[in-house]
Amino acid sequence: MNVLEEEQTAFEIGVVVPKRDLKEEDKDSDCVEVLVDEFRNLGLVVERVHGVVDEFIKLAAPLETLGRAAAELHIKKRTPIGMDLEFEWEEVDAFERQPDGSLFSWCERFRCYRHIIYGIINKSQSSVTLRLDSKEFKWEVGEYLLQKLESERIVKEVFPLHDEIKRKKLLQTWALHWWDFTNQPIDEIYSYFGTKIAIYFAFLGMYTRWLLFPAAFGLILHMFDFGSLQLLVLPIFFISIILWAIMFSQFWKRKNNALLARWKIRYPIRADLGYRQGMEWNSSQSIEIAKKWGTDKTKEREMFQRIEWFGRLMRFRNDAIIIFSIICLQLPFELAYAHIYEVIGSDIMKIGLTTIYLFAIQFFTQIGGKISVKLIKYENNENTEKKADSLVYKVFGLYFMQSYIGVFYHALLHRNFSTLRKVLIQRLLVSQVLENLLENTLPYLKYSYKKYRVRSKKKREKGSSTGKIQFASRVEKEYLKPSYSASIGMELEDGLFDDFLEVALQFGMIMMFACAFPLAFAFATLNNITEIRADALKLLAMLRRPTPRFSTTIGAWLNIFQFLVVMSICTNCALLVWLYDEEGKWKIEPGLAAILVMEHVLLLIKFGFSRFVPEEPAWVKADRVKDAAKAENMCSKQLLRSISGERATFGELKKSQ
Repeated sequence: MNVLEEEQTAFEIGVVVPKRDLKEEDKDSDCVEVLVDEFRNLGLVVERVHGVVDEFIKLAAPLETLGRAAAELHIKKRTPIGMDLEFEWEEVDAFERQPDGSLFSWCERFRCYRHIIYGIINKSQSSVTLRLDSKEFKWEVGEYLLQKLESERIVKEVFPLHDEIKRKKLLQTWALHWWDFTNQPIDEIYSYFGTKIAIYFAFLGMYTRWLLFPAAFGLILHMFDFGSLQLLVLPIFFISIILWAIMFSQFWKRKNNALLARWKIRYPIRADLGYRQGMEWNSSQSIEIAKKWGTDKTKEREMFQRIEWFGRLMRFRNDAIIIFSIICLQLPFELAYAHIYEVIGSDIMKIGLTTIYLFAIQFFTQIGGKISVKLIKYENNENTEKKADSLVYKVFGLYFMQSYIGVFYHALLHRNFSTLRKVLIQRLLVSQVLENLLENTLPYLKYSYKKYRVRSKKKREKGSSTGKIQFASRVEKEYLKPSYSASIGMELEDGLFDDFLEVALQFGMIMMFACAFPLAFAFATLNNITEIRADALKLLAMLRRPTPRFSTTIGAWLNIFQFLVVMSICTNCALLVWLYDEEGKWKIEPGLAAILVMEHVLLLIKFGFSRFVPEEPAWVKADRVKDAAKAENMCSKQLLRSISGERATFGELKKSQ
């Protein structure tokens, strides 16, 4: 794609302002008119759309406008020699393109847009009087215009817009493409939504493909009666799925690195750049400490150590608060549910109890999540990504107790296999149905309610009206749609938090009780095939275009999946011991001893397999080494030319003397 083609860009940002009747003589001081003029002066393409009750300003940026903003932001981009260098518009041909042929990724473009529109500042020598209808206020010298209008509640919202051409293409090739169950256009998803969402769908697709093996194995165990060989077949199944989970974890790391190499992203990279601007705590504190202590390295080192350990102690304190709260408040509730479930005789009553329980734990988790967010504010986390990881660990701890303590109760205390299977079936089916129902109906209900409120407001303004008010503009419909936000800690996470949480809880359920219910892997496979398309449809049709967030990995979720694998080894070994020792005498006989030995062997395999399968594919490593050699060779030549030039200049000066 050449530069002229790329300059014909789509509208990607929407700004919402009040709709009003403006007189010709008031245009010079009207704050919205001033804002639009400033947008145009900065080189943005502006289109104004009048909605039912609001006005929408659609913004597009030519490539040169984005390029100069990228240079001001010192965005680093990949070059053909493999080095990431600060972008310069004058040297645009020296930088590599994205998989779709564009110069900037969606994450980089969004950051440039924010820099441009939020960077409008009053550079005049005096304040400017701005008006909106009868309201009047001052735009002071050195004050940012868009932030001022947001504080005055004139600019209601700034949000990303869907690109209709790309959106429809993804609908056809991804969301509505059911024939190829797990195949997805990952590069197109990356180009349209950014790295974090693309990595989630790459992970979900690979996880679903890998589930086909244990699903087929589980179906065989369910369909055929092995009789007396059951005690031999189940350990084989258990060993197989543990090895499968270990291999999946390691091969996902390889795929993750391969994707980053394909997208020209260096790993690791600071994850804050895609969403929030500003310095991280450690860099800002470094400057403050340097100013305070100057060249006193001893005191500076002591201060850094004090900050580091204080942050760790605060995180430890917060984790202890969460664990103590779970034990004291949540554990009795979970055990009471498990006990009531055990004594109820009717299956319909049990399903009803499970449904009520699943709704109740959502309420408890919301409270725990809000407490976790407040506690995280007092932690000395390095950046937004670290804060988000801290939230993930805390909230997953709450869900871990809620989701599994009742199942542990049936598995390890009552030791009733038939009841345990019923609990697992009901949990998997009811929870997945509820999750999918809420995911797909809540956005539509929120959208319908917002449209109803807008229509009601318009009717009140016009008086009694019998005609139906239609929403003609696409930008207004997008504005009324819900945003892709997390149910807990939306200031730290987006909607992927809930999607990853759902996958992690499912993984724990099918892995930790695999020996009790092998068929669970088949249920999970069918659910995930549906989940891929449902999530895609949700992002493309039911929600606004998400704000891009940069991420090179799945972050804390990978540690949680690995933790669940270790837990699975322990719980499945306990289940096998229970099956082997039917009388409950727990004697150390050959079979029981073999199971205990198997547990230790699998734990060793879990921690040793990472050395057997490298995290980085050979071709990625070869490209990295080749790029490093190119960069070193070029730098060496440049340095030699510089030295030669200095010597020549020095020689000429010597001769002239």
